[in-house]
Amino acid sequence: MRRVALLLAGQAFSLLGSSIVQYAIWWWIALEWKTGWAMLLATLFGVMPQGVVSIFGGSMADRYNRKTLIMLPDLIIAAVTIALSVSFAVGWANLTVIFVVLFIRSSGGGVQMPAVQSFIPDVTPSDKLLRVNSVYGVINSANMIVAPAIAAVLVNLIPLWAILLVDVTTAVIGVGFVALIRVPEKARKQAVSDRSKESVGSRTFAVSIRGTLVDLRDGFVYAMGHPYLRGVILGDALVCFMAVAPMNLTLLLMTREYEGIDLNLGFVNLTTASDKLAANELGLSFGMLLGGALMSVFGAKLLRSSRAQMRMAAFGIAMVGVTVVGLGVAPNLLAYLVADLLTGVAAAACVGPMRTIMQSESDELMTGRVFGLDTTFATFAMPLGMLVFAPLADVIPISWVFIAGGLLTLPAAWYVGMLSRRETRPAA
Repeated sequence: MRRVALLLAGQAFSLLGSSIVQYAIWWWIALEWKTGWAMLLATLFGVMPQGVVSIFGGSMADRYNRKTLIMLPDLIIAAVTIALSVSFAVGWANLTVIFVVLFIRSSGGGVQMPAVQSFIPDVTPSDKLLRVNSVYGVINSANMIVAPAIAAVLVNLIPLWAILLVDVTTAVIGVGFVALIRVPEKARKQAVSDRSKESVGSRTFAVSIRGTLVDLRDGFVYAMGHPYLRGVILGDALVCFMAVAPMNLTLLLMTREYEGIDLNLGFVNLTTASDKLAANELGLSFGMLLGGALMSVFGAKLLRSSRAQMRMAAFGIAMVGVTVVGLGVAPNLLAYLVADLLTGVAAAACVGPMRTIMQSESDELMTGRVFGLDTTFATFAMPLGMLVFAPLADVIPISWVFIAGGLLTLPAAWYVGMLSRRETRPAA
């Protein structure tokens, strides 16, 4: 429990600062440029590197110290964020500088994400994985609730260069928590042990690349040979292509469709652009928090088998498709925010089971490669989807983009549901 608490606390702080800064940067781009192409480039520089680096990150998570791979990217990201803060403070910042920083931050995530997902089973009993993954999802959602609220306040009070320094502070705190975790080194299989005996410094670059490509091939063959792993990896990628890509255009939808339209909810009055952008993020985040909480409380009891988890993942994907359509057909801002909330609930209903399947159905020595493969597929799928949907958003009504993306997500739910009927077997 202590190890899990330290890991989750460290990630909570790290994600909080990163989310605040990410919202501030994306809002700056959306408000300054208001075009699909600007959001497309921001997505390519902010997401594509993670997909490329994840190819190596999954292999690294299986070969090297996972705790180090969690902490080091945070420190590097903090350093480049300081540089971006300075560039804004002295007036040097522009889209090019921002894209470079987004590139580096995304690359760090490509190393860190597979390491975190692979590290969770190292500190968690197998029968508690779904609960811990659901709690992790709740923490992520809570951060996504707090972060846009804080970002909205900070954007109206202080300059962007000062907001960027928040990420530096939370990164240092997060690294400190993770550094306190003490995990005994687990025994490796002989094949992996033999490769690990060779020091990193003695390897040539070509040998390292060749070994990584071999790991990638082995991970791909392993995952595709297992129906459940294949289902969640390909299902995740299809959802990112069809639904998550349009979801990245919600900032444009808000600034175009609801500009000049106020909404008084009694406890809050949405009037400024930053208020509406924050409400957009908060609606999704509250939904993910609610969905994660439900999965944490009831999922561990009701979804004990991998087959049941696969069925829940398929149901969640279908609901994501339906609610994304709802974002496009919403008649007013209040209805839009309700659909946004339900999208978050649906996303949480499939993310937790998907992660648990990848952790519980994977061999310990392949977990990093499985998550690296999933991260690679998902992160490449989303910018590829943006290449389709973002230009369309500049030539057709943006609401049509959401309707199309939601409807095209439904076949992915059918595919995962069909695979849930199959018996699992040892992966090749």
